[in-house]
Amino acid sequence: MTKTVVLVGALDTKGQDFAFVKGLIEQQGLQTLVVDFGVMGQPAFDAQVSRAEVARAGGGDLARLAQGDRKDEAMRIVAAGLTAVVRELYAAGKLDGILGMGGSGGTSIATAAMRALPVGVPKVMVSTLGGGDVSAYTGGKDITFIPSIVDVAGLNRLSRAIYTNAAGAIAGMVKLEKIAARDEKPIVVASMFGNTTPCVNRAREIVEKAGYEVLVFHATGTGGKTMEGLIADGFSAASLDITTTELADEVCGGVFNAGPERCLAAARAGIPAVLVPGCVDMACFWGIDTVPAKYQGRNLYQWNSNVTLMRTNAAENVRMGEMLAAAANASKGPVAVLLPLRGVSMLDSPGGQFWDPEADAACFNAIKKSLQPGIPVLELDHNINDPEFSEAVAETLLAMLKNRGV
Repeated sequence: MTKTVVLVGALDTKGQDFAFVKGLIEQQGLQTLVVDFGVMGQPAFDAQVSRAEVARAGGGDLARLAQGDRKDEAMRIVAAGLTAVVRELYAAGKLDGILGMGGSGGTSIATAAMRALPVGVPKVMVSTLGGGDVSAYTGGKDITFIPSIVDVAGLNRLSRAIYTNAAGAIAGMVKLEKIAARDEKPIVVASMFGNTTPCVNRAREIVEKAGYEVLVFHATGTGGKTMEGLIADGFSAASLDITTTELADEVCGGVFNAGPERCLAAARAGIPAVLVPGCVDMACFWGIDTVPAKYQGRNLYQWNSNVTLMRTNAAENVRMGEMLAAAANASKGPVAVLLPLRGVSMLDSPGGQFWDPEADAACFNAIKKSLQPGIPVLELDHNINDPEFSEAVAETLLAMLKNRGV
């Protein structure tokens, strides 16, 4: 059966560009299905899914949007409509890969739809924003960005070269057969930081020995979002959320922020979850000269030349404790909280630069005070990286999975 690449874009302003790429992809023996999300001018050619259909799918009317007086409204409706259309095409088996091209507006709309697709589905975005920080557009999904170099506004010697590369990229992704694993094991996700590596590695070994596949995510904002996205997409059977440090960046305005809903995906999915306040002793900033002025008097540690860690205080730890308890309280499945009383990171250990028992206790007490009755809390007189603690984390999760029959 011939595979299909879905092309999404505005055929009024980018029609020539899409016609060129469409032809290249079809030369590779693939089918194309074009979705037009333009609003104002006439499309350069007819798409299989028209702009009117996209507008209706987003709850809007094309004639109203084409008046051009509410571009913000048009962007929201078209993004929602395209997302609905793309989801429907994928569910119907009519989408094996997706490619978009555009400037900032087109990128925003196209990637909104791409983020609705599961990880592993080929996604390519040719964009004027490529080469910069595109994390807001990728979210936690595997969207390949190709810088357009010149504007997506017609064919020239540069754009033809870029478009040819993009067509080759999506065609190669779609045509290459995925290698199926011979022994697919249930997936457990885990969060890790440099300061919790010994704990996570030991816990992973135990869980993998019990017959699970552990996927480890670096808790750098993007890592946490990606992990939560995979949970929401149904990839994971359980969660070892050992390193919840991204909450510190949410509270303190650090650079590794994964958003206010960090830790909630497992709760909503109802999968077994172990929560640990790992590395909540540190909020992260780039080089030391980037640390906000209001934090200049705080306990700072240069992890490397590009990353500076700031020791969180008691008040910040109370907020993080409440956030962790809220995630546990929201859980639709089994959940447990484990507390390392001898420190939540390498640096937060007796004699370490971030050792602050009062700040840690503020977090632990906030968790215990805010938790609903019946949610188990295990307090261990160990540092988070002690073998005894990591073993307790792993065994707690394995007991939950056993009770679930996973």
